Amino acid sequence: MFIVLAALQPGTIALVILLLLLVFALIIALSSIRIVRQTQALVIERLGRYYTTWNTGLHWLVPFIDRVSKVVVLKEIVNDYAPQPVITKDNVTMQIDTVVYYQITDPKAFTYGVDNPNRALETLTATTLRNIIGALDLDEALTSRELINSKMRIILDEATDPWGIKVIRVELKNIIPPKDIREAMEKQMRAEREKRQSILIAEGERQSAILKAEGFKESQILEAQAQKESAILRAEGEANAILKVQEATAKGIEMIKKAGADQSVLTLKAYDALVEVSKGQATKLIIPSELQGLAGLAVTAKEFFKDDNKSTK
Repeated sequence: MFIVLAALQPGTIALVILLLLLVFALIIALSSIRIVRQTQALVIERLGRYYTTWNTGLHWLVPFIDRVSKVVVLKEIVNDYAPQPVITKDNVTMQIDTVVYYQITDPKAFTYGVDNPNRALETLTATTLRNIIGALDLDEALTSRELINSKMRIILDEATDPWGIKVIRVELKNIIPPKDIREAMEKQMRAEREKRQSILIAEGERQSAILKAEGFKESQILEAQAQKESAILRAEGEANAILKVQEATAKGIEMIKKAGADQSVLTLKAYDALVEVSKGQATKLIIPSELQGLAGLAVTAKEFFKDDNKSTK
């Protein structure tokens, strides 16, 4: 390159050098332009000292003086930490893994507040979890997830505030008791299920027996009501039949009287009506006053014929 420049005229050499300087300046200028994306922030240092924080937009970085110290993500971040051994109040060792949801609210504090913030947050989460579980029994630790989550979130949020971190939520992902504890819990759960099954079967049989008894009771009541109504209807029918016979007999006697029949004919007709009445199925007969004398005559005649038959024998 120097040989080529030496072969050129002095004016040409100056022009080439000027072009090279312009290209170099253009490259530096373009490399100094920074476009900050949304949900990002850039921490800028000037001569090794914090200068400013750039948010979304177009920015100019002074060459050789300013530099980007850290690119900070402002979105919510999820850290899933590996299971940690913890000891309960009743000396049971469990494995618990946690999930922490947090967001960076102060890029400057996040950059300069602590070395390796993610590692610091993981260590703080593990120690906080041990402290909380150490004050609880095994049963309390297994049934108090919401309480543990709430306590951890409050403690972590206060501890990480100087680091520019806002802890949004903490969740216990898995609680893994020892093998013997798990086996005992499974046996207990199996016994509880069998107990509930037996109770449900007994309750079902009880309800079935009650329903059968109620059904039998209702059927007996309905049958009795049906018999009662049938007897009432049958009695009403017999009564109506007797009334109709009486009315017919009375009308017949009246017609015979009008025709001029004597008392013997009336008595005979009344006897015929009595015979018709006696053919019915009624257990009680209502005999008109005109037929009472005839009924007495019939009884007397029956007794006479019985005595006559005895004497002939």
